[in-house]
Order: sequence, then structure tokens, then C-alpha cells
Amino acid sequence: MKSRSGLLVICLGLAACQGSNPYVATSNPLPPAPPQAANTIDRSAYPAPPRDYGRYRSWAWLNGQLPPGSAWADSAQVAEAVSNALDQRGLRPLHDNARPADLFVSANLHLETRLRQVQDDYGYYGGGYYGGGYNRYGNGYGMYNTVPIVRTYQEQVVVVRVDLFDAQSGQPVWSASAETGNRGSQSERADAIREAVEKAMSAYPPS
Repeated sequence: MKSRSGLLVICLGLAACQGSNPYVATSNPLPPAPPQAANTIDRSAYPAPPRDYGRYRSWAWLNGQLPPGSAWADSAQVAEAVSNALDQRGLRPLHDNARPADLFVSANLHLETRLRQVQDDYGYYGGGYYGGGYNRYGNGYGMYNTVPIVRTYQEQVVVVRVDLFDAQSGQPVWSASAETGNRGSQSERADAIREAVEKAMSAYPPS
């Protein structure tokens, strides 16, 4: 009797497992792709093409303004140094408005403060131990040592910065800066400006 009751319970359990599940999974269909998706190129997924610096042949000052002058050097000195550096790299100034320039050029000169460190080595003589006592000047053993002393000081330098912009898009295409010492006569300053501009322009065009 008990075995029949147990068999009846098992059959009822199997019948319950085979019943319909009240939870049914449903999903909405994906929306159709827009018609222009097949012809649209995602340019952000590709690297930008390398810039062709060889197409830049002419230049003009940005907004038609010469580099600003300062108490250290006047505007004409900076403009001449930049113009000569550009000329050495095959970039010619635009003298007329018959055609647009390829590049707009901006340059400025300003003072900045730098922290410098100098190491001085001061020597001293260390005497040796001789004959049971300290012998500094007589016979014995000694050695010459150096004690490095680091000094920090401030120095003002002149920083020259040159910026180049694409004349059609207005986007910056290249920039660099270099510095020179804030000393010397007027003629020495002119040479220092030329050296700083040449140093800044040495990496143009980028390889």
C-alpha cells in the first residue's frame, strides 16, 4: 500500500514538471539601419593622413601683424630673424594679395625665469695617523678630498616662439620655441635672437 502511494506521488510530480511554463521570453526586433549607413564612412576609426609639408610654399604674418616688440628687442629684429629662418626652408613671404598664402606665421618673444644649479668642489687635506699620534704636517699618511657644494640661482632668459598655421583651415600645423641669454649689447642681442629662432626652426619640416 505504501509503495503504491509513493508511486502515485512520483507520477503526480512528473506531471507537474511537464506542465506549461508561465514565464515566456520575448524580445523586440532590432530597428532597421538608416539608408545612409551603407555609404557612410566613420573617419574617426582611421588615423589621420600624414601632413604634406611640401605643399607649403608661401607665408604671411597672422592677421597681418608683425611680432610684438619688447624692451629687450624691437619688432623688426624678431621679424627679420623669423623671415630669414623661413626663407632658408623654402618658404617665401607673400608680397601681394593676388593669391592666398599657404601658411600664416606668428612669433613672439618674452622673458622667463630659470633655476640653475652649479656644483663647486672645495678641496681639503686630511692628515694621517703616525707614530701613535695625529700628524698633520709631518711624516705620515694623508689624502686630498673634495666636498661638492651645490648652489642654486635664478636666471632670466629670452624665449622665442614660432607658430605656423594652415592658411585654408586655420589649424595649427607646427610650433617650436628656443631660448637665449638675457645679456649683451644691442648687436649681441640681435645675434642671440637669430640663433634662438634658428634653433627653434631647426626641426622644420618634421621628418
